[in-house]
Amino acid sequence: MANIFLRFPEGRKKALTLSYDDGVEQDIKLVEIMNKYGLKGTFNLNSGIYAEEGTVYPEGQVHRRMTEKQIKETFMNSGHEIAVHSLTHPFLEQLPVHMAVNEIIKDRENLEKQFGTIVRGMAYPYGTFSDDVVEALRLCGLAYARTVIPSKDFKIPRDWLRLSATCHHTAPDFEVITKKFIEDKVTQGPYLFYLWGHSYEFEANDNWDLIEDFAKYVGNRNDIWYATNIEIYDYIDAYNRLQFSVDGKRVKNPSSITVWFEYSEKFIKIEAGATIEI
Repeated sequence: MANIFLRFPEGRKKALTLSYDDGVEQDIKLVEIMNKYGLKGTFNLNSGIYAEEGTVYPEGQVHRRMTEKQIKETFMNSGHEIAVHSLTHPFLEQLPVHMAVNEIIKDRENLEKQFGTIVRGMAYPYGTFSDDVVEALRLCGLAYARTVIPSKDFKIPRDWLRLSATCHHTAPDFEVITKKFIEDKVTQGPYLFYLWGHSYEFEANDNWDLIEDFAKYVGNRNDIWYATNIEIYDYIDAYNRLQFSVDGKRVKNPSSITVWFEYSEKFIKIEAGATIEI
């Protein structure tokens, strides 16, 4: 029997996505850096605690939430994903379940109205959760939720509501992980590098060069697919829905997304809704 491996659009073997939290002023600069080098990612927002319009922060304050107007100007039509981070950033697992549900669903509703879109992703505030919170997310219609648990690898996620990122940008081995992602030759399953953090940390640590050097090193490459969290989720979901005949020679793609895979060292492209013979 032939080996079959998921491949990203155009047959790429590697994908990269970023995830940054809280909707702070430093996101403006981060978006500029990401766009400069062709990176894409997801910004997780607390719509219930935007700063009031006209807010002036004390000198030296690093964590500066944006106003609703700033949020819209920064992310509308930016090419990046907007996702839930709860309404007011509590420890969700400490709340009665109905209150946790309210935190999740109201944030989702607000963001959908603000951006005229359908919001299906999330990052857990403080990275904490419980089985009840995970079930609440599922009932609220969310497809994935990112934790703060590092995987330190590039494996395709299996439990999307307990999603591990590869690492935080402050990880001691961040440069080693990044170099491995770029230099490794992928022969079997594909690589997904998922980076997360808070953009205000670059100001607090005076190390904007860290993320710019990273973006310059990994960005604008032909062998990497740059995508938002939900784009990666939807693509992998479409791949997992492929229907193969018993002998593997006939394949149907029932999804609305064109999918690539590798079959016996040959790259196969199957259009949305198509059935093909290999």
